[in-house]
Amino acid sequence: MRKPIRKAAVIGSGVMGSAIAAHLANVGISCLLLDIVPRQLTETEIEKGYTAEHPAVRNRLATAAIANLRKTSPAPLYDDDFASRITPGNLEDHLELIGEADWVIEAVVENLDVKRELLGRVERHWKPGTIVSSNTSGISINRMAEGRSEAFRRCFLGTHFFNPPRYMPLLELIPGASTDPELVKTFRVFCERVLGKTVVIAKDTPNFIANRIGTYGLLVTLREMTERGLTVEEADAVTGPAMGRPKSATFRTLDLVGLDTFLFVADNVHANVTDAEERAIFKAPDALKAMVAQGRLGEKSGQGFYWKRKGAGGSEIWSLDLKTMEYRPSRKVSSGSLEAAKLAKGARARLNALLSGGDRYAEFAWNVLKRVLVYSAEKIGEIADDIRAVDEAMKGGFNWELGPFETWDAIGLVRSAKKMEEEGLRVPAWVKDWIAQGNTSFYKKENGTLYFASSSGYARDERPPERISLRDLKEQNRVVKSNAGASLIDLGDGVACLEFHSPNNAIGEDILSMISQSVDEVNRNFRGLVIANEGRNFCVGANLMLLLMEAQDEEWEEIDDIIRLFQNTMLKLKRCEKPVVAAPHRMTLGGGVEVCLPADQVIASAETYYGLVETGVGLIPAGGGCKELALRASRQAALAEADLQPYLNRYFELIGMAKVSTSGHDARKLGYLKPTDRVVVNPGYAIHEAKQAVLRLADGGYEPIAEERIRVAGAEGKAVLQLAAIGMRESGWISDHDLLIAKKLAHVLAGGDAPAGALVTEQYMLDLEREAFLSLCGEPKTRQRMQHMLAKGKPLRN
Repeated sequence: MRKPIRKAAVIGSGVMGSAIAAHLANVGISCLLLDIVPRQLTETEIEKGYTAEHPAVRNRLATAAIANLRKTSPAPLYDDDFASRITPGNLEDHLELIGEADWVIEAVVENLDVKRELLGRVERHWKPGTIVSSNTSGISINRMAEGRSEAFRRCFLGTHFFNPPRYMPLLELIPGASTDPELVKTFRVFCERVLGKTVVIAKDTPNFIANRIGTYGLLVTLREMTERGLTVEEADAVTGPAMGRPKSATFRTLDLVGLDTFLFVADNVHANVTDAEERAIFKAPDALKAMVAQGRLGEKSGQGFYWKRKGAGGSEIWSLDLKTMEYRPSRKVSSGSLEAAKLAKGARARLNALLSGGDRYAEFAWNVLKRVLVYSAEKIGEIADDIRAVDEAMKGGFNWELGPFETWDAIGLVRSAKKMEEEGLRVPAWVKDWIAQGNTSFYKKENGTLYFASSSGYARDERPPERISLRDLKEQNRVVKSNAGASLIDLGDGVACLEFHSPNNAIGEDILSMISQSVDEVNRNFRGLVIANEGRNFCVGANLMLLLMEAQDEEWEEIDDIIRLFQNTMLKLKRCEKPVVAAPHRMTLGGGVEVCLPADQVIASAETYYGLVETGVGLIPAGGGCKELALRASRQAALAEADLQPYLNRYFELIGMAKVSTSGHDARKLGYLKPTDRVVVNPGYAIHEAKQAVLRLADGGYEPIAEERIRVAGAEGKAVLQLAAIGMRESGWISDHDLLIAKKLAHVLAGGDAPAGALVTEQYMLDLEREAFLSLCGEPKTRQRMQHMLAKGKPLRN
């Protein structure tokens, strides 16, 4: 791009506009948020004596939208303080300020005439060369740009963010006929690296890529289930994880999106395509129109295809009977094909298990799937140039585990295409030609490099070198050491990566063994170590099932050995002679945090939910978590030449309340991350950034972390912590068992009964951790908490 994007202006402070502004603020871009001037005063404004000319009145819509960002769930901001990066304004007084912006985003109502008129006003204040984009879900970019100057059109394109922008990775870029190709290329890189997006280039066609395919699939599902007499919950049971789709499946997804929104999107295709057969598919069913007319819009109105209602035993989920249009209690759905899919591992195996089930649900799944696959293939060249864009769009925009063409490969391209034709479905000519050329899949891998089908044969997937794939490296035989729980992989340039791959990346003896072996290997043969993986979550903690079994059998020596092994391994990691950088992402809990704490630096993904949560299962951190935070408190107090107690209080609350960060930035705010730790927005670049951090440390003359003495608060500090816990118990905030845990936590963090200000060793603190952990394992209520967490996936407050 001509210059970096540091300032932006978003026009339209509705749900999407304000959320886009929030995400720009998340990545450090200051943002002007504009909306129309209200025509009437509120009662509050009248009471304050404001007139229609008061700035608070004129900026009210944008100001209220910014305030709502702090209340919205899920949170649009990584940190509530980032809202200060957004400045409210209005279109009458402040539109000229867009001349100071590096990027102007239009996010007003989905109406072509309104957007055109606004773009005309924008151009009057526009600074030549500034990027202008429209956040539209399907209106033509070229038609929007009609009447604008050639210079403006060269800088104008569509940017279709998916809702909510912070969490949904997909961003569709839609160039117009006049958009500068070089701008598209460089802007794409910016959106990937700075905004953290999965970017696809879409053609300027109705609903672009994801909404075009996704809407088609939802309408086909609705028609197919109606013809077969399936219920709403039956259709969702089939079209959810069993088919590699999200748990929200079809009808919960529609409820989340909003039926009125979905109807608008479907009508947009219906009105703008010329093929009669395609138009017929996008004609919204009468039942859907009736629901919208009745105000049954989904989650935002309280009723849609599902209705969450209060029952005698608490909340109940009722579903809509499409025959009677009345709600009834949802029924559990089960069948041979669905059970087989549940037992299968991975999206490909689940899908094949479902399709081969031989029952009516398997037949329903096939009839939906085959139409979606054929439609996706028909649209190549029209909505996107290549199959990769379609697959990435459906994964990033609709949370499919496999895109349409990846799905086709998974079920067997040649066999399934033949079956489709036998059943009267027209497979597109290019697919038949591709198969006739001897190709048996749309994708193939050679030496860890991905290739995909194109008009000229297999095309190489040109991935930026900064997007390191551990899977590809393993296929290139770059594994140095491996066992069932973890592998050490050569990243190149003298850096190794320790990857966890146990179930849920839970830490057991196999992972601890590989950590120890990795430290030895890195000390001998590498410049440093990255700890990262590509699992859904970085690490959910230690193997809780193993601990519970040992506790139930009262195998106290076994538990003691396990904890000693964990502690000693973390100490060995901390004493590594080469730099260690951890790159956590998403759920990083308990032992997962304790693996990161010994690292020299943490490069966390923005979506990192980080916390020492052991009190939730009746325990305290015992893999060095308490010791490391007590050490951090000691350092902070010494640096500030201040009293230790306030720092200790903070970490006591952090661990005792099992606080989990809502983002990587929040982890820093809570105190889990150090000032030198960093946050990366795009998780696909995290391993590269961690590798670069290792190299910087190595090049800077790295010295291993030396043994430190920890200044403790001792018996006096312990009493302060325990008094706070007793106060919470007396106020009814915590239970008796919570109080017991808190007292043991206070004992450990304060350094036991040592004198106030005493300097103790790390091993002394580890011994306190282990003793407290063992004693809590012996408590029946702790074992109840452990069992409940394993069974229900949430803490028990007993």
